Amino acid sequence: MHPIKDIYLIRHGETDYNRMGVVQGSGIDAHLNELGRQQAQAFFDHYEDLYIDKIYTSALIRTHQSVDGFIKKGIAWEQHTGLNEISWGNKEGKSPNTDDDLYYKNLTRTWREGNIHVPSEEGESPVQVLERQKPVVDLILSRPEEQAILIAMHGRAMRVLLTHLFEQPLHKMDDFAHSNLCLYHLQYSYPDRAFKLVKGPLTEHLKHLPDSM
Repeated sequence: MHPIKDIYLIRHGETDYNRMGVVQGSGIDAHLNELGRQQAQAFFDHYEDLYIDKIYTSALIRTHQSVDGFIKKGIAWEQHTGLNEISWGNKEGKSPNTDDDLYYKNLTRTWREGNIHVPSEEGESPVQVLERQKPVVDLILSRPEEQAILIAMHGRAMRVLLTHLFEQPLHKMDDFAHSNLCLYHLQYSYPDRAFKLVKGPLTEHLKHLPDSM
């Protein structure tokens, strides 16, 4: 068994919803926009020669499109709904407005204050997101023969996952920054049963592109 697993964790590229400041959540299956496709291509061009045994994505197409170059190389790929974005419930897909902006601000503040069991209206709480992520993490760790993997997922879900992997309190999830097509490089030590951050979030592969969200 190889003692170390390299994990390359990315957020998907930009969609028009990102550009407009509209939350997508797990209920909006948006495609990448033109900039998002450029980001995905730039990421592939920069890391094309990276050794990867397996690709893991959410079940939403924006993550599939973000790693399309690697999939087309023939690298094994699995999608898991456990990696989907948080459900924002009845707030998904709505145009930005003052009331909703205040709702998001208050909800995320509630989470930062430690009330991580509070869900969005008709949606999920951070705790519920983490509970569906844990079986995917367990599955990934049960495969030590996969020495290097690429995971494509979503902003809020990524923050939830990183707190879990680094054994941080879930209410500290906003400590983990992200942007479209950013990369975190993590390593898992099987002997130590622990994750460590190698570097990230990295965006150097996007430096020649317009500003992204």
